[in-house]
Amino acid sequence: MDYRQTLDFMYSQLPMFQRIGPAAYKADLSNTIELCKLLGNPENAFRSVHVAGTNGKGSVSHMIASVLQEAGYKTGLYTSPHLKDFRERIRINGAMIPEEKVVDFISAHKQGFTGIGLSFFEMTVGMAFDYFSKEKVDIAVVETGMGGRLDSTNVLTPLLSVITNIGYDHTQFLGDTLKKIAGEKAAIIKSGIPAIIGETQEEVKDVFIDRAKKIGSPLSFADQGNYPGIEPCLAGDWQKRNLKTALAAIIALSKARFNISEDQIRSGIENTLSNTGLLGRWQILQNKPLAICDIGHNRDGVREVLKMIDQTPHQTLHFVLGLVADKNAEAVLELLPESATYYFCKADIPRGMDVHELKEQASKYHLSGKSYKSVKEAYQAALGNANESDLVFVGGSTFVVAEIL
Repeated sequence: MDYRQTLDFMYSQLPMFQRIGPAAYKADLSNTIELCKLLGNPENAFRSVHVAGTNGKGSVSHMIASVLQEAGYKTGLYTSPHLKDFRERIRINGAMIPEEKVVDFISAHKQGFTGIGLSFFEMTVGMAFDYFSKEKVDIAVVETGMGGRLDSTNVLTPLLSVITNIGYDHTQFLGDTLKKIAGEKAAIIKSGIPAIIGETQEEVKDVFIDRAKKIGSPLSFADQGNYPGIEPCLAGDWQKRNLKTALAAIIALSKARFNISEDQIRSGIENTLSNTGLLGRWQILQNKPLAICDIGHNRDGVREVLKMIDQTPHQTLHFVLGLVADKNAEAVLELLPESATYYFCKADIPRGMDVHELKEQASKYHLSGKSYKSVKEAYQAALGNANESDLVFVGGSTFVVAEIL
């Protein structure tokens, strides 16, 4: 198989949550455990930081990895989903895994993977761990996909567990209360391993405290600490909270005998985008008219995006909007401003919400606009209708943003 055929095998023959949603979900770690045995347990061959949370875990993971790179450590980074290129998921010192490594890995193990019946995500996690092990990284920053307890990445025993925050997302799998969701994510905290919680949330903080006490893990809350006066490289109040979480993790790693200076912390945070290739976080696409995209897609994420839109000078807001069908659309739609002009679209994945259904649901909240056949068509229409003093925003779904980057 060549690279494209390899990806086709991964995408089409085996379920991929990113594309098809709930049907791909596996509430079991047995496949991952069997996979790791098949690969010689590469998850035990490198040190790691494990990052979970409802929002911000990708940004936090990238910031931690960038600082470690600046400090001279060979740093693996595993995140999901990807926006443009599958290989974004697996990086070492910011460089994506080479195409031939992807091909070789699948070719070498295809028969065994098919026998186990692996999901796309399980296969990708195995690829990342195998790559980090063979390349002898000094440390890897590993982001969970969804939840924590049953996430394939949870076979790791890290140096540090990090949980950014808790909000409503993937409730059909993780639970319909914040405490249930927190319980799922708290399960990445391992016995005796230090854990950092990004935000002190009254409704769920005891979930983490109780878990840490039960298994003897030192626990701290990042928002209760004091840090050097460093500005985030990314815009938004939520990125200030993410920065505190990342800094708390870096300080904890320093105590674990990682040699990281304050200058390296500053340069690592400042250079996060260039060091790690982070995309889709309040990203400016063009000026005149100003066009911006952001992957915020659940209620909490969209609320933060709307704060940024309010703080951005503009006359009329042109909102290119697409959602996924397996999430609570009403929770997002009821937040959106009635004064904006909407360009309804569907990302080119099975999970995308039908554009006519989206428009109909949006009308219940007095959101008006036209429907378009594709994200790019909607985006071009918005740019064409906008004046130089207007703002074009693209969002609602990671997959919508991916199609215009």
